[in-house]
Amino acid sequence: MQTKKHHKNLCNSSPTWVESAIVYQIFPDRFRRSGRVGIDQNWTLQRWGTDPSPYGFFGGDLYGVIDALDHFEKMGVNCIYLNPVFCSAANHRYHTFDYFQVDPLLGGNSALEDLISALHSRGMKIVLDGVFNHCSRGFWAFHNLLENGECSPYRDWFCIHNFPLFPYSNSSKNCGYSCWWNNPALPKFNHKHPPVREYLLSVAVHWIERGIDGWRLDVPDEVPQDFWIEFRKKVKEVNSDAWIIGEIWGDARQWLKGDQFDGIMNYRVGWSSVCWAAGNKLRKSYKNPSYPLKELGGNDFIDILETTYGWYSREVNKSQLNLLDSHDVPRALNTLKGDISALKIALTLLFLQPGAPCIFYGTEVGMSGGEEPSCRECFPWGEPWDQDLMTFLWSLAALRQKLPELSNEVLNWTTIGKDGLYGSLPLQDDLASKTLNRIVIFINRSRSLSMTIEMPSSDYLFLLGELDSRKNILAPQSIVLYKH
Repeated sequence: MQTKKHHKNLCNSSPTWVESAIVYQIFPDRFRRSGRVGIDQNWTLQRWGTDPSPYGFFGGDLYGVIDALDHFEKMGVNCIYLNPVFCSAANHRYHTFDYFQVDPLLGGNSALEDLISALHSRGMKIVLDGVFNHCSRGFWAFHNLLENGECSPYRDWFCIHNFPLFPYSNSSKNCGYSCWWNNPALPKFNHKHPPVREYLLSVAVHWIERGIDGWRLDVPDEVPQDFWIEFRKKVKEVNSDAWIIGEIWGDARQWLKGDQFDGIMNYRVGWSSVCWAAGNKLRKSYKNPSYPLKELGGNDFIDILETTYGWYSREVNKSQLNLLDSHDVPRALNTLKGDISALKIALTLLFLQPGAPCIFYGTEVGMSGGEEPSCRECFPWGEPWDQDLMTFLWSLAALRQKLPELSNEVLNWTTIGKDGLYGSLPLQDDLASKTLNRIVIFINRSRSLSMTIEMPSSDYLFLLGELDSRKNILAPQSIVLYKH
């Protein structure tokens, strides 16, 4: 596949298209079977829709993603982010053994080429998941090391502590080499070794040249930063508009100075939005200090937003990937104990922030799996959906399109009582009328009490729930937005 190279000297700039991006994250094995992959292979696949497991494959493929492009557009989605697609013996494919080959179970390289073409023909983008910290113990260089031991020409590709190596030992035993979180299935690359860097950088460039629009980088805080500086230069030399996103769960200032990533997976905005929208109906069983599930008051929520956006420049804030949930945490609807109204509030908060909002596959149909692997369940094609949020999500995407300021600027938030928020954003002067316009938002998270608001004279642009405009009363679990 030939692609146009971009020679603009903008390695320190972020892609402008991200400001208008609505992203949809897909876990490929669980999204959709096309019926066009492996027809003659007699593969043993798990029955679609049964409980997800760390082992085995359900057979979702990339042609199935192509078949769903109309589905995406009905929600206003214009960019997809795929969890890893390269050859792997794990259904999540973070155990990569060939970085230049798309897994045959997904349709191979030709399926990815067709997907890229289909997306671009509709003006849509695609971001791939890059695992450059570690590989699979089936990776060709590590396989050579296992077979040849100390005599392997690839010994320096990995961080070896002692021989012999024990690639199938449990985490409590010394396997002889550095690996991700003491998992011997995932040997860690030695990024100080020039051939390793050259190989990994060639992977990054290869897929950018073949048309992908960006990389989401797995556990990048475990990789030396000088590698990411070189990574950015190589990628941006091919396509200066490529989006580089790091999986950093907290303060990422050291990676967001303009020489490494454009943005990060902005989990802080996600978990805080879910926790505030939940009120006192929050499932707290999931324990992760980087994704803390705890009840938040309005001032607590505002403080988290102000701190998070205050860390970064305006350009970085516009380039963040904002998400409520993902393949690594319980689905937001699970955390919210099935409360669809609270989910809609959390989603609205996500769409009101600068940065690209990201919808985890199945959110639109009420999928509610818990901790992994439960959050990686199969999409229920051909079955009745528990919910249908597609029109609602489309309305949020349309709101961002109508008010592009929401993609660029941080709202000013204050509390209204215990369960209310008021957000405002001054707009540019209307030179003709010499007036200052403003976006204002009222949010009531209470499940039982209405909230009195000071309504502007203009008609609202967005309403979730109910509003009594004669009495200026916003119903429980409702949101109204004006521009006046």
